[in-house]
Amino acid sequence: MLTSLSIKNYALIDDLFVDFSEGLTVVTGETGAGKSIILDAISLILGKRADLSSLKSSDQKCTIEAIFKLSSYALTNVFKENQIDYDPETILRREILPSGKSRAFVNDTPTTLDVMKKIGECVIDIHTQQQTQQLTSTQYHFLLLDSFADNTSVLKAYQSCLTEYKSLISEKDQLIAFQSQAQKEQSYHLFLLEELQAAKLSVGQQEEYEQRFESLQHEEDIKSGFAKGFQALEDEQAGILSQIRTLKQALQGISKFSKAYQTLYDRVESAWIELEDISQEIQGLSVSIEDDPKQLENLQSKLQAIYSLQKKHHVASINELLKVQNDLEKRCSKTANAEAEINALTDKISIAYEKLKALAETLHQNRKKVALALSKELEAILSHLGIKSAAFEFKISQTDTFYTHGSDQLDVLFSANKGVAFGPLKKVASGGELSRIMLAVKSIISKHTQLPTLIFDEIDTGVSGEISNAIANLMVEMSRERQIFAITHLPQIAAKGHHHFKVYKEEIEGKTSSHLKEMSSDERIIEIAQMLSGESVSESARLHAKQLLN
Repeated sequence: MLTSLSIKNYALIDDLFVDFSEGLTVVTGETGAGKSIILDAISLILGKRADLSSLKSSDQKCTIEAIFKLSSYALTNVFKENQIDYDPETILRREILPSGKSRAFVNDTPTTLDVMKKIGECVIDIHTQQQTQQLTSTQYHFLLLDSFADNTSVLKAYQSCLTEYKSLISEKDQLIAFQSQAQKEQSYHLFLLEELQAAKLSVGQQEEYEQRFESLQHEEDIKSGFAKGFQALEDEQAGILSQIRTLKQALQGISKFSKAYQTLYDRVESAWIELEDISQEIQGLSVSIEDDPKQLENLQSKLQAIYSLQKKHHVASINELLKVQNDLEKRCSKTANAEAEINALTDKISIAYEKLKALAETLHQNRKKVALALSKELEAILSHLGIKSAAFEFKISQTDTFYTHGSDQLDVLFSANKGVAFGPLKKVASGGELSRIMLAVKSIISKHTQLPTLIFDEIDTGVSGEISNAIANLMVEMSRERQIFAITHLPQIAAKGHHHFKVYKEEIEGKTSSHLKEMSSDERIIEIAQMLSGESVSESARLHAKQLLN
């Protein structure tokens, strides 16, 4: 139940804080006093989109906070599913900043509006006059019937299975479309793949070929360079090695006289060994160079094949060609395996279909079992609400189509008077009848959903006299199991409340503010008397008010 509500800087409200109790709470006040403002504020903590224009002072933030006592209701799974810590005393809070940004919190944990909405739907339900029109929608009829049939778990399993079923069908359709297109391109893709595989490409291959090709192309220049280098090193008269040999001999004779001379000699010796090694390597490389035009021609052919493949596939390297080859291998493999995958999906779809069909059948049978009992319960409640001859008929027919709510089609027929033919509820029920039917529906749904708090915003519109007494009595009965709020203009309903709050406006220093206060016994007499006779309270109105309260 809602135990407290705090509203700061919202519309006409500066700072409002109020505690609530269990039972039936009635809220009265003149038109325009601010009742709808309070409802709008509560709607914000139920996930409604925020509007910056609703700030009373545009330079301060707006805060709406509500505390709910949930220990008597099995809602822990709802919190767990939405990854929010459960607390028997749950706090929902919305903040609207002057910048226009909005923040949502559940038990002081930042969360999304979607999560706040899911939590809010389980703790409080606000019924406005506009929502009465939902009563004419098929979706709402299924909600009523399924609540009465206790179909919640079956419906959840069905909808999960339906999502899987549709996903499998979509996956199969995409695969069939891919297979159809791929089969047209398969021969060409295979040709491209075989061409790449025949090239036997490998990482670094192109660089190696290009380097070898460059060497073979300049073979004569390389041989000439080696020959000149060898001669410079080995010439008997002026060769570098011959000159260094002479230098060695000169330094060897004096190396024993000083450590510095010995070091100098060792450096020359090291240089001589290195140059001698270079001379031998030049000689070996020079001998290894063979004049082989075929090898040059073969390398040129291989490189040309690589360049042609790169041009064909619009790439610039072997690595990119290997990626193209890998993609083609996957595509050709997928095309080859598509038929097997389609067959496997067909089997999965068949299994999902049978499961879906069984769940839809369970929903159908459960609904058929309770349809008559639901009609009778609605009729009994409406009889107390002044529609003595109300009659309902739930026509349930099964189809071969899977809808969100099952495979059923549902028509709710209604007759308000004996001897009058049944007709669709949305066509034959008047506005006043729809309000009372909705109250009856809410009464039934609340029993089966264990909703902690219900708020009725002027659901008594269009009724008076004994009917208003009957509506008040039904609300009192409902309040034995859950907390009920009734915003009303009828004194008969206001008098039945266990608690009575009044919304009023006050002007201070040229600024108007809305307030909400709980009324004392004496204040209730005056408020109800004014509802009976107007601003000027007569003694008879005061006595009548006391009678209603007693």
